[in-house]
Amino acid sequence: FIHSLWSESNNHSPALFMMNTGVPRMGLPSVGSWVTYGLGSVNENLPGFVVMSDPKGRGLPKGHTLNWTNGFLPGAFQGTWLKPTGDPIDNLKRASDVSEKDQEASLELMTKLNRLKTETSADLEARIKSFELAYRMQSAAPEAMDITKENKDTHELYGVGRKECDHFAKQCLVARRMVERGVRFVQIYSGGMDNQLSWDGHIDIKGNHQGFADETDRPVAALLTDLKNKGLLDSTLVVWAGEFGRLPISQPGAKPGRDHNPHANTAWLAGAGVKGGVSYGATDEFGFKAVENRADTHDFHATLLHLLGFNHEKLTYLHNGRNYRLTDVFGKVIKPVVA
Repeated sequence: FIHSLWSESNNHSPALFMMNTGVPRMGLPSVGSWVTYGLGSVNENLPGFVVMSDPKGRGLPKGHTLNWTNGFLPGAFQGTWLKPTGDPIDNLKRASDVSEKDQEASLELMTKLNRLKTETSADLEARIKSFELAYRMQSAAPEAMDITKENKDTHELYGVGRKECDHFAKQCLVARRMVERGVRFVQIYSGGMDNQLSWDGHIDIKGNHQGFADETDRPVAALLTDLKNKGLLDSTLVVWAGEFGRLPISQPGAKPGRDHNPHANTAWLAGAGVKGGVSYGATDEFGFKAVENRADTHDFHATLLHLLGFNHEKLTYLHNGRNYRLTDVFGKVIKPVVA
């Protein structure tokens, strides 16, 4: 547990951008994009970076798809959003009136036409690769997301079918299946944009947080257990984090809530390279501000990259005449949480 995180913004969108991309403004590459850029893909038939969001009519997180954008990195490293209702990926199924042979011929012709240019741009190359991946995904993705292949005990472990946690349980189970098949980075969002349908407990924080704890507690515990039982936890880093904490003072009302607090935030890590049982950092006696072993978002990102095998100062990309990195010119690894 890291209890001394702090951020630069008390507003959702910039704080989410900060947690996801390292800056409080839109448009820069997300952590998942940096990781897949650095590590590449293990499975050629699935995206390297997959995102799932809340399906209960709550909408996407604030900032929408910019939270998993590739920014200035090649388009192949953008997160692939799995829609929470209907077909998870548009056009994943081949049209009924198109044979596999015809589709192969169409893809081959399109690739030839795209390569007629004397110089292939990075954007065009990314587009060609995305079409090729989409074709390969038609067989691999449905199988990876088909949790009916899991046995009854596994469904029960995650809480599939339980009213309080069914949707998040299914997403965690899909996440394990994705990791098992070599997907590099899987990100699941709990809650959406509506204040009453997210962890943003301005009103009735007790009821709000209890409801979301009921949704996530069993599935997350199951994910850790399942990864461990399958021998995957030692090579998989599991991260639970939000964009900021809550103030130690209540907002008035019949059911009091709490406002945003960028000065103190907690995250936890498990799995690959993490030293279990560590409680790092602390706030003041009121829980208002991180005061012991303060760690900002750059430190957090440097630590995540270190646990995944990177030197955060060397994972760079040349853009606009300078080498950019996730941690910009900041960041230090929080060594006490590293095994």
